[in-house]
Amino acid sequence: MSYAKRVSKTTKPPASSETPADEVRIERSEPGLAGALRISTMRLARRLRFERDPENDLTLSQLAVLGTLSRHGSMTIGELATHEKVRPPSMTRLVNCLDERGLVARRAHPTDGRLVVVHLANEGARILSADRRRRDAWMSRRLRELSPAERDVLRRAAPIIERLAQS
Repeated sequence: MSYAKRVSKTTKPPASSETPADEVRIERSEPGLAGALRISTMRLARRLRFERDPENDLTLSQLAVLGTLSRHGSMTIGELATHEKVRPPSMTRLVNCLDERGLVARRAHPTDGRLVVVHLANEGARILSADRRRRDAWMSRRLRELSPAERDVLRRAAPIIERLAQS
């Protein structure tokens, strides 16, 4: 039996008319929930990849580096590698490509001459912003199709999903 069918058969109606629709308890096994979240987040991620700015030819890994620098500020190659969960040599290759295109800039580390600090360049910020605007517009259109209760569930779930993604 598919997960969707199991969920529809195990959904309990609200205990009272005061219980909002988003409070309906759905009985799921841990593996069932894990599988459902894995599949739905992968499908959503794939769908968002299709919404990329057509002018943007960066890889998803390169975009992730720009996004990390935008959110967290300047970092060393090692810090970027740790944050993106890749090995430092892989991060060095990514940063080299971004640097050659003028999307990031390298500067000497202020206290350790052996290190360089990678900064987001203006052009990198511009490309990242255009890409985010396009994807956010698509997501906003989809969210408007949901009920207020469904949007509230997602609003509350977003930090939890972020925590899972960062683990």
